[in-house]
Parts: sequence; C-alpha cells; structure tokens
Amino acid sequence: MSTLLAASTHELELSGVASNVRFSAVEHECMVANDHPVDAEDPTWIWQQQAIAESDVCTPSPSQDSFKPRNVGIKFTADVLDVGMASTVRRTIGTPKLLNLDPFMLLDEFRLVRPMGFDDHPHRGFEHFTYVFPSSRGSMQYEDFLGNKGDTRPGDVNWVTPGRGIVHTERPASETHAHGVQLWVNLPTDKKNMEPSSQKIDRETIPHVFDASKKVEAIVLSGEVFGRKGPIETHHPVTFVHFILQQNAELEFQIPVGQNTMIHTLRGSGVCGNEAITQHDTVVLDRQHEDSDGLRLTTDAEDGLEVIMISGEPLNQPLVQYNLFVLSTQEEIQQTFDDVEFGRNGFERGQHWVSDLAADLRH
Repeated sequence: MSTLLAASTHELELSGVASNVRFSAVEHECMVANDHPVDAEDPTWIWQQQAIAESDVCTPSPSQDSFKPRNVGIKFTADVLDVGMASTVRRTIGTPKLLNLDPFMLLDEFRLVRPMGFDDHPHRGFEHFTYVFPSSRGSMQYEDFLGNKGDTRPGDVNWVTPGRGIVHTERPASETHAHGVQLWVNLPTDKKNMEPSSQKIDRETIPHVFDASKKVEAIVLSGEVFGRKGPIETHHPVTFVHFILQQNAELEFQIPVGQNTMIHTLRGSGVCGNEAITQHDTVVLDRQHEDSDGLRLTTDAEDGLEVIMISGEPLNQPLVQYNLFVLSTQEEIQQTFDDVEFGRNGFERGQHWVSDLAADLRH
C-alpha cells in the first residue's frame, strides 16, 4: 500500500528528513471503495432503519421556479487505488486531477476488510471524518493516544481533530467489508495549534430528513438541509451531506455564493446541473457565476441517485500538505517531523504509546 500522495500545490522535497522519524514508513490511511458490481443482496436504496434517528419531512419551501443551478466546472471519474487484501480506494480529492478543493484536502470512498489496517501514525493541522454508510455491512474501529477507542458502526461518524498533534490507528472491525468515506477539512491557521480531540457521532443523533416530495432523503452530517442541522460543527463551517434520490426526483439546494462545492456519485445515475452523471463520477460545481443559486440534481424513471455533497467557503490561506500533515509553511512541516521524532510540542504521548488495535500489523 503506497504512502499518501502529497495533495498540495506545494510538493515538498524532504529527502533525508523522514528517514529517522518513527512514522516515516507509515502508510497513508487511504479509504477504500467498492469497485465491484453490487450483488443482489446489497440494500442499494433501502437503508437500515433500526437505531437511526427519526426521518423527518421538511416544511414545504416557497416555489423556486427561478432557481438557477450552478453548472459543472470539473467532472472526472475518481481514481481507483488497489491496496490489496480485498480492499480498494476510490479517491476524489488528493490526486493530480484535484489536488485539493479549499477547505477540503482529501475525500476517499472506501471498502475495507480485515486484515487491512493502518498502524499507529501521526497527524497535525486539520480535522477528518470517517463516515460509515448506513447500508455498510461492516464497521470500523478506532484508537488514539488520548485514550479514545471504540467501533464506528454503520451510520456513525468518527470525528478527529488532530490540531497540534495526535497519534492514532483505524481499521475495519472484521472480515465483513466496511463501506464509507473519509473527509479531511483544513483548519484555520489560528486553530492549527489547538489541543487534539476525537469523538464518535452516534447514528442515533444524525438526522435523516426528507424533502416535501419524500423522494429526496438527506443524511445531514454537518451544515443545514431541509431545516435540520447536522451534529458536527467543524472549526471552519462546512456542509457535509449524504443525499439519496429516488426515481423521478429533483433536488434544488441553495449554496451561498463563493463556496466550493463538490459531489461524489456513490450509485445510480442522473443529471447534475447541465451534465449527466453516473456511479463514481466526481463533479466540482462552477462558482464563477454569482447569479447561480446552487446544486440541482434530477433523476428519471429508470434509476435513482446517491451522492456525497461537500461545500464550504475557501480559507484562502497559505497551504503546505505533506503526507499526514496539513500546515502553512515548509518550515512547519520540517518542525513537525522533528516533533514526532523527539516527542515534542503535542507529540509527547506518542513517543511510547502503542495501540492494542493494530498489534497484529506489527508482526
């Protein structure tokens, strides 16, 4: 499994720096996708309802006959990385096709199965989310040097803010595939030195909301959709939503002018703005036209559509990303390698901490 691609406008050359660092050989915790046809037993459009937050129907909104959708700015098929062990990754943000989409640094759709896993490794300077789809048959597991550990079940989100530094591990819970996405969001410069934290967002607290037609479901992780807010409040506000459209459905979702917005198609087909989309397509919406209102998705009588949508105001701040660290300067990256190696400036606990979860990966 290859190390993390440097998904940055600044590709760093730090040869000789990482060789003495404890975590220099750490593999990137790339997330894994289902690159195989969906079998007949896989609940494609029927979601697990047990122990999920109640589904609400929104109050009908005023007519939007004049809604002007944003056009598609960039469209491509997400790259597939074969990481072995019956696991693959479909990467959208973090490749030459789309290095980053300020404030978003990485988005992977994953399908992981044991014995795949990620040994103890450090992070600094951003926050990330592992969302396991409600339809996933498997779960993820997590452990960090703060003492947090546990399962991320289907429908749950594991929310980690490394801030000034964290060391952790994450892996599938069993030989049953865990299917979901991992998203990285940059932190504002003045918050990159904040204390680290991690928490599980239970599926029972995540709203599942329908539009007035009951043909569009929104699983609201962060931001507000159909009058309901998600439980995740990122340090730089973003919208993070799982939309599920039935056949003959239409979604018109307002997006503030200036935000960067992207969708990743999980299943099905439809039309986004002015272009047809299908499974595995990634679309970045054009934000050049100030008279546009937002995202429009439509489906026909033949197929439904399921997408992840992320949207946020650009931070427009200096950025250097190198593997597991998202900072502002090359000097800060160099300093982070030193801090990890010598256990300083937030990594004191990481020098001697070893997880139980990844023990078998060290043999």
